[in-house]
Amino acid sequence: MQDLHQPSTLKQVFGLPVLVAALGYMVDMYDLFLFSIVRVPSLKAIGIPEERLLDDGIFLLNLQMAGLLVGGIVWGILGDKRGRLSVLFGSILIYSLANIGNGLVATLPQYAILRFVAGFGLAGELGAGITLVTEVLPKAIRGFGTTLVATMGVLGAISAYFITYLFEWRMSYFIGGGLGLILLILRISVLESGMYAKLKGRNISKGNIRMLFGTKERILKYINSILIGLPIWFVVGILVTFSPEFGKALGLSAPVEAGKAVMLAFSGQVAGDLVSGFLSQYMQSRKVVIRLFVLLSLGLVLIYLLAPVSDTFFFYVIITMLGFCNGYWTLFITVAAELFGTNLRATVATTVPNFVRGATIPLTALFTLGRPYFGTVYSALATGLVAFAISLLALRTLEETFTKELDYAEE
Repeated sequence: MQDLHQPSTLKQVFGLPVLVAALGYMVDMYDLFLFSIVRVPSLKAIGIPEERLLDDGIFLLNLQMAGLLVGGIVWGILGDKRGRLSVLFGSILIYSLANIGNGLVATLPQYAILRFVAGFGLAGELGAGITLVTEVLPKAIRGFGTTLVATMGVLGAISAYFITYLFEWRMSYFIGGGLGLILLILRISVLESGMYAKLKGRNISKGNIRMLFGTKERILKYINSILIGLPIWFVVGILVTFSPEFGKALGLSAPVEAGKAVMLAFSGQVAGDLVSGFLSQYMQSRKVVIRLFVLLSLGLVLIYLLAPVSDTFFFYVIITMLGFCNGYWTLFITVAAELFGTNLRATVATTVPNFVRGATIPLTALFTLGRPYFGTVYSALATGLVAFAISLLALRTLEETFTKELDYAEE
């Protein structure tokens, strides 16, 4: 394993392309979890009654995820056809303007449209950033670069909590939009990936999403690279986002604050991202570490939903530990990027995380469908068990990518 303390290694890991990708993911996560934090106060401010807060919150969350789904496809194809930088510029501009618009909404339809547009804009950030990092860094230290991206991103979610603590929800959206515009200026100095620059002049199909379905092997690789991330967004999209409702259903001693739950979950994920990244480098394996984190997460989900915990403080501790187990998020996106050639890499690395985020839609639908019959807790349990089982089965079929050379094209 290459020593992170070597000056040349540090210079590459903390180079401008990696830092710009990391800051982009920070803005991405700020917005995604800003809504989770301000969901209740913002909906109340535009006149949504108390009994509609959960259902309308799920509606807006699903529209945001639908935007991520559509944007993931568009930005992924664009990243392979036009280059990684085209996505890094276009996505942050659309996100910034949409986020400023989110701070001006007065009705639920306005809010819904702008959550979709913001999701569409953000969809390109992480995939293009991870693609750029995996292509500009040597294979021996790719894990260090993606760990930095992951850590900065999760700090964005934590920042969202503190910003909303200091400012009301509309100003919090304005700040997110302003941060995006500042990042747009910083990106002017970033150069295109060398691997992509070499590929650009070749007469080869780039960003052709149909190629992903050209062979059985590619189809399975692509689908399974998506499915291994399902537990992360089950935890985030259901257990953390709607933790106030779970707190009531579990009979906790005091109400759960959504903002605090998000902040604690992503504080835990900062630690998880660091541990999973460095453990992957040490063990020289992506799969072993991902499996370990998925199994730990499953155990904590069972504790969250079934343990006789009545004290809100211990409930927050469990949420923090669940966040830690979600720390394989960037590791699984790195695997997706490493599984495919340069002419499809941005398409895969951008669509995969957004399809996982978009999986919040069927997961929340399954959860909502079961609530009238099984109640909030047991409906979530059934949904979670399905997500974890699918993830572990998908992981078994994927190849190990730690030492894989990436300078090749899919034919």
